Amino acid sequence: MTHWPTKTTLLTPDLKAEAVHVRPPVPRFRRGSESALTEIKLKKGESVEKALRRLKKKIDREGILKEVRNHRHYEKPSERRRRKMKMARFSAMLSARYADL
Repeated sequence: MTHWPTKTTLLTPDLKAEAVHVRPPVPRFRRGSESALTEIKLKKGESVEKALRRLKKKIDREGILKEVRNHRHYEKPSERRRRKMKMARFSAMLSARYADL
């Protein structure tokens, strides 16, 4: 693993107090232990059910479950193109149907 330089390593010692750390670029696909966990913090007096609801919404917004489902099996590039074209045709049909409204 390479160590990425931060602004603190590039600045003089008297300016280090004002320096901000620069994070390395995030890889597009994360595997294994490299993945960042989605977390929420319980608010004071918040029920567990409500916190779980917030966690589920956050996971849904981030698209984590969708990505996991897509990686369950390998999809050939031709299958991916076919699926995307089918979705595009369907959305075009819907937009044409409801364009008059």
